[in-house]
Formats: sequence, structure tokens, C-alpha cells
Amino acid sequence: MGRPHVTGHVAPLALTAGEPAGIGPDLCVRLAQDPPGFPLVILANRRLLEERAAQLGLPCHIPDHIAGTDQTLSLISLPLPQVAAPGRLDPANADYVLACLDRAVDGCRSGAFSGMVTGPVHKGVINDAGHPFTGHTEYLADRTGTDQVVMMLTGGGMRVALATTHLPLRKVADAITRAGLSRTLQILDASLRRDFALERPRILVAGLNPHAGEGGHLGQEEIQVIQPVLAQLRDQGMDLIGPLPADTLFQKHHLEACDAVLAMYHDQGLPVLKHASFGAGINVTLGLPIIRTSVDHGTALDLAGTGRVHDGSLRAALGLAWEMACNRGRDGHA
Repeated sequence: MGRPHVTGHVAPLALTAGEPAGIGPDLCVRLAQDPPGFPLVILANRRLLEERAAQLGLPCHIPDHIAGTDQTLSLISLPLPQVAAPGRLDPANADYVLACLDRAVDGCRSGAFSGMVTGPVHKGVINDAGHPFTGHTEYLADRTGTDQVVMMLTGGGMRVALATTHLPLRKVADAITRAGLSRTLQILDASLRRDFALERPRILVAGLNPHAGEGGHLGQEEIQVIQPVLAQLRDQGMDLIGPLPADTLFQKHHLEACDAVLAMYHDQGLPVLKHASFGAGINVTLGLPIIRTSVDHGTALDLAGTGRVHDGSLRAALGLAWEMACNRGRDGHA
């Protein structure tokens, strides 16, 4: 991914290695073989990376991070309570996973890092350790005191944001309120302007019901909630198209004329994007006071230590985070 021109200093990105028994350490070792070309600090345990590199038959020469220098790739090593074997989860290491996230957040907030990229974590083992952890997004929102965030995935030439995220379908309609939908669109529009350097982003908005409600015959949410919100925000200067039927929204002629899509729920928008981009997709959290991107896959415990991992999604997430940081830097917000 290309990097925009920016004058002045842009701090390095932080990369958290994620679950130590998963493929996060493998990805860090792979990254060390071919660094991305901009300043990056890995937050992980040094011994863990060296042991995983030995299992993969690869070198792992990552210098310690020295603040204020121009290191392309460096490491801040955090203590790992228990030796981590590939594929074998251990709740004793949950605090290490959260400590890496906390260190990245603190660095972003202090200006030491320009943004953070997160490797995959295992929610279950963190919960087994006694931490009420529902995911990166919720954890980072809580750590930064952010009331509402927006999940957006990019890939395959698309940006797809979600009005609701991980909810049972029975609860989706009730979760789509005028206030919540309005705030989601405001966050999305502001991020497209600030982080993606789009002067007047055009957003396609999906309906909730089949055929976008068919004029009220297949549901009232479009009439009672979505249409009034779009009308109000258009009056405020936002370029919004919809609500459109989701089964035809993702046609080429629609996508070529827009900058992002807002889907009403997880499995309405993401199957299309992941079909077009799996293995190279990027998860972006919008609305935080810091930049955060992530890979589009999980810990893949069965692949850890095997050498059969692909780093396309990680490199894409790093490239996008750097692009966002440069765009903020260009505007004087880095």
C-alpha cells in the first residue's frame, strides 16, 4: 500500500503479537525477515519470538527499541509468565496479552506510537483467566474512554462498516436506533475525511429488511429509523445514498461510485468483503482517539509453529495504519 507524502515526524507504529500459542509470534518472525519499510515496534516477549523462530528455522534479529531513534524494526519485550507451546493455550499468559495491548494504548496516547496494529487474540482463554474480555474493540474502547466505536473492514477494493456488530439476529432490529445510527454515520464520515483523506466521502447505506423494506411491506425500520436519519445528515452536508437493498448494493456500478458501505449487521456486509479479500483484509476500529487496525483472521492454533501461515493480512493492516498515521500527520494531528 502506498504511503502519502507527509512533512514532519511520524512516530513508529506498535504491533502487538497477540495470543502467544497462536500464529501471532510466527507473523512477527516472518515480518523480521522483510520489515515493512517504515518505523515499527513489536510488543512481544523476546524469548517467545526466538523460540518460535527456531521452530520455523528462521533467524530472529530484532534490536531492542530505543526511543527517539530511526529504527525501522525494533522490539519492546514484555514478561511472559509461562513458556508458550504452539497450539497450547494457557490462561496464565492472559495477563501478558493484555499487557501488550495496554503498552500499545499508552504509547499511542502519549505520542510515542502513531498507531497500533493488533495480532489475533483468543477471547476464551482470556475469559478463563478471569478477565471479562469480549474482544479487542470493546477492550480498546474501554481503555480509551470511548462511548461508541465503529467496526470497518477493508479489502477487495471495498470499505464496509457495520451499524451493529456481534449480535444475535433477534436483537439486531432493536439495536438500530436513530441516535445510534446517526452517531455511527458521523464517526464513519469523520474518519473517511481525516484518516483516508477524502474531502467529501460518499457512503452507501444498506436497508435492514429484504428489498429495503419494500415500502413498509417487509418491515418498518427503513421508514421509521433509517430514512429519517439519512435525511437529517444530508441536511448537515453528508453524502449518503440509501437505504438500498443489500442484495443489489454490492454491484460494481454502485461500489465504483462510493467510498464506503454501511451494513446494518455483521453477516449482511462482511461475507461479500471477505469473499473478495480473505487473507488480505483489514479490520479498522473507527471512533477511537488512536489509530487501530488488525488482521482479519484468528489465532489459527493448529498452524502455529508449522510455517504454513500467510502474512498478507498483517502487512495490509500495517500499511493501512501507516497511511492513516501519515494522513493525520499531514493534517497536524499525529
